[in-house]
Amino acid sequence: MAGPTTKFWQERFEKKETRWDRGAPNPQLLAWLDSGALQPCRIAVPGCGGGWEVAELARRGFEVTGLDYTPAAVAKTRTLLDAESLKAEVVQADVLSYQPGQAFDAVYEQTCLCAIHPDHWFQYSKQLQRWLKPEASLWALFMQAIRPAASEEGLIEGPPYHCDINAMRALFAQPDWAWPEPPYARVPHPVLVHELALRLIRR
Repeated sequence: MAGPTTKFWQERFEKKETRWDRGAPNPQLLAWLDSGALQPCRIAVPGCGGGWEVAELARRGFEVTGLDYTPAAVAKTRTLLDAESLKAEVVQADVLSYQPGQAFDAVYEQTCLCAIHPDHWFQYSKQLQRWLKPEASLWALFMQAIRPAASEEGLIEGPPYHCDINAMRALFAQPDWAWPEPPYARVPHPVLVHELALRLIRR
């Protein structure tokens, strides 16, 4: 399988080499919540990592399922929830094969897509489509991590992998997904990149 392995991510957590971790929920998630755009529902958080977003959603009354295939990430998320007396389902699973018992009203996609090798993006996008109910929402933060070797030589470098917005439009294509008009919110990231934030509707 192309791209990072479970062992790769496990070692990052064990060595505390998690520069992508803000130590708090993503500010864009907070903006969506505070504005009322994203309201309590049954929601999945694939690649939940340290669990900040899982905990925040649980705190605000969502029925949350956090997913990660790295044991250390699952343990960290559960520890955070326990420390704050919050309830959420945390599942150790590969997002490329996981199937929920029932469809979700929403998916919060922040760090999972950019951590998966592009060879597997199409499979992952189809998984998200299967997980969601018709007219449900994908709240997405697409990582912008442009590297010169990619544009000049065609190399695929990451993680994080660059989620070019043109590639995203092909991946989550109409008519299966409804896209909002740009421009999209630009969210600064601690590792000298940024994310583009938008809401897609699963048709």
